[in-house]
Amino acid sequence: MSSQPSKYDEYELDPTFVHARREAIVIFCLWATGLAWAVPFCWFTGYAHRFAPHEVIPTTLGIPTWLFWGIFAPWVVADIFTIWFCFFYMKDDDLGESKEEPDAMAQAAKKEGPA
Repeated sequence: MSSQPSKYDEYELDPTFVHARREAIVIFCLWATGLAWAVPFCWFTGYAHRFAPHEVIPTTLGIPTWLFWGIFAPWVVADIFTIWFCFFYMKDDDLGESKEEPDAMAQAAKKEGPA
């Protein structure tokens, strides 16, 4: 490798980008975990298990067990995680002041006319 500094060595990532990337990774990992649970669980407990014609399908709270634990429970866990994630983990970054904002306010004042 060369000992010369790369042009990217001096480059610093914007904190807003870093926060957004970190949050996207967390969201993708939650989605992948849900997928890795729901698809195999529903396959092995619901679809792959062939019930006899008159066999009673096991239920949990009136919902077929494979559906309750394969879809409903992970969905509730994902909703609870999402609420926590949005209110306590995500960062609200300052995006700076809009350069167009004063012009928009002036145009709106002109349209309203004198008070």
